[in-house]
Amino acid sequence: MKIFENIINHKINTITTDELLKYADQFNIVINRQQAGKIATYLRGKNINIFDNGQRAQIVREIAKAAGPETAREVNKLFMSFTK
Repeated sequence: MKIFENIINHKINTITTDELLKYADQFNIVINRQQAGKIATYLRGKNINIFDNGQRAQIVREIAKAAGPETAREVNKLFMSFTK
């Protein structure tokens, strides 16, 4: 299972705006291009582990600051779907 966690974390840490928009659409999460750009910029290169509850909560708080609380909730749903 650890290999899948590594793959998912790597994708999160290297995600682009277009990829984030594609995943949001795939999982019926509403974010606009500007919000996706802010989120992708924040996530890129941070070496984040979304399987760690503390790290994921911190990321969601930072996303809320950058793109708003509703967007942060939506992105958290996306993260939760990746961790199942």
